[in-house]
Amino acid sequence: MSLNQIKISLYSLFLTHKFGLKLKKVSDAVEATKLRLEYAETLLSRLNISVEVEGAEKIDQGGQYLIISNHRSIIDPLIVEIALKHKNVNSLWVAKKELYNSFFFGTFTRNAGSILLDRDSKQMSSFFKDIKMNVAQGYSICVFPEGTRNRSETPLSDFKEGSQIIAMKNRLQILPVFINTNTNAILMDAIKYNTKDLKVSIEIGDLIDYKDRSRTLEETYKQRFSL
Repeated sequence: MSLNQIKISLYSLFLTHKFGLKLKKVSDAVEATKLRLEYAETLLSRLNISVEVEGAEKIDQGGQYLIISNHRSIIDPLIVEIALKHKNVNSLWVAKKELYNSFFFGTFTRNAGSILLDRDSKQMSSFFKDIKMNVAQGYSICVFPEGTRNRSETPLSDFKEGSQIIAMKNRLQILPVFINTNTNAILMDAIKYNTKDLKVSIEIGDLIDYKDRSRTLEETYKQRFSL
């Protein structure tokens, strides 16, 4: 491991725990959203990564959505947070149990506003109950419908069926976003080579009606972004 990799790893660990502890003291949704955005911008700035957002005008001020995105890297939630900037969209992320127990991300994930998804559980009723309760309080829900990071050469992995169920059960319009850049490759450039002026492009697509059953969510998502 290079000196730069060690420096970035230690800084990222420090920053993630620092904001995780800050978020633990916050109960207001607006303040939590601001802190998460500050964390995203601070860390990406340290990594020399800027974000270009296309189609932000499609997001309604204060809108409530199921926000779905493709997923290649651990920095993808930060990219999505920045895409929602200034839109007054208070959202909660669906997070895997592994992140709750992670030494690196655990404190942040538990305090930043997330809904636990335990894939080993035989009963998913509590998961959907948590989502319904938070949607009733005005939160949007963010999810990676691929279920895990896409490490293949294809632009998108198969969608799990849970996202469409969440949208239908809670009558949430679906806001599709697509991160055009391979963020895993960008992150490796930042960490290994300390590359400057790295850019990530994210595109906001037209809303998907949760009532539309003419095709699967994956098919509609692919059509939105010509995949």
